[in-house]
Amino acid sequence: MAPTADTTPHEQVVLGEEIDHVRLITLNRPKQLNAISPELVSLLAAYLEKWEKDDEAYLIIIKGAGRAFCAGGDLRVFYDGRKTKDSCLEVVYRFYWLCYHIKTYKKTQVALVHGISMGGGAALMAPMKFSVVTEKTVFATPEASFGFHTDCGFSYNHSRLPGHLGEYLALSGARLNGKELVAAGLATHFVSSEQIDELEKRLISSNSGDENAVRSVIEEFSLEVKIDEESILNKKSIIDECFSKDSVEEIIKSLETEAQKEGNGWIGAVLKGMKRSSPTALKIALRSVREGRNQTLSECLKKEFGLTINILRTVISEDMYEGIRALTIDKDNSPKWEPPSLDKVEDGKLDLIFQPFDKDLELQIPEREENRWDGRYESSAYAVPN
Repeated sequence: MAPTADTTPHEQVVLGEEIDHVRLITLNRPKQLNAISPELVSLLAAYLEKWEKDDEAYLIIIKGAGRAFCAGGDLRVFYDGRKTKDSCLEVVYRFYWLCYHIKTYKKTQVALVHGISMGGGAALMAPMKFSVVTEKTVFATPEASFGFHTDCGFSYNHSRLPGHLGEYLALSGARLNGKELVAAGLATHFVSSEQIDELEKRLISSNSGDENAVRSVIEEFSLEVKIDEESILNKKSIIDECFSKDSVEEIIKSLETEAQKEGNGWIGAVLKGMKRSSPTALKIALRSVREGRNQTLSECLKKEFGLTINILRTVISEDMYEGIRALTIDKDNSPKWEPPSLDKVEDGKLDLIFQPFDKDLELQIPEREENRWDGRYESSAYAVPN
């Protein structure tokens, strides 16, 4: 395979090593913070399917090269494909399909999440049996800030967080650190960054996929989690009060009321971020997470696939491309959203992009365990000529 522009010659964007009964995956786009690209998705899926079926593979470890675990989708891939219909449909299909298989994987998995883990990149962390974070881990789902939605299974994950923390994270794009991730249930263990390499070595030398044995090794290195006094997780009553409201407008109004009270200065930054985000994206995110409470993982991923394709097709808005332009292309941080305000976002148009695809065009997630690796893009209606 020819080297890609973001790796040195002879290096792939995903490295796979077989060490006795342990399989080690390294996301290898350090200059791009290991952002998700078409090649990365294809290689990752191939390794995971191969090793799930390999009786000699007991334990899967996944980590990122450099200072990031995975920064999420490569936004330039989306932007560069904006003028070609469905140019990114294949990579979206492949990754959402893979998200299901990661969550339901049959072998013990450990994610060593050292550094940035954002958006879709966190889909390689949150579903794992063991997710180990450090003081340098940074998590967020900031999609609304650039006109997108909470995807890669996070309408499922966020909807199952305590209270209304999920709505808060989806709408505000707020960051959580490593200790907060463990406390919130999005990661399982906290380890000092100085110990993460040693933990990896111990997991490899233990040569076991037994969950109790793996847990025992990790717990030798893990530290007790005590969140800081100023942590957002200590603001639960206010978050639940505000983010339980029925609409984005009511959530903002409730936040503005709370912001007037003594000791609530932190709300100002939340309001500022939400008011700078795409009004359309905020409404999509709230509805999607709320729907997620009553949906299975498969249903959430199918819904998210439809939303993403409709957003990329600009069915009701071009906000995603405008958001990416302002954030990563021109870097003026001054997106011009259309419509520009929440009151101009029509419910009927939201209904349009939430409309389910025809069965043959939706994400094909296998229903039976014996066929769990069926439904690949290659066999979908998008790849097979009529």
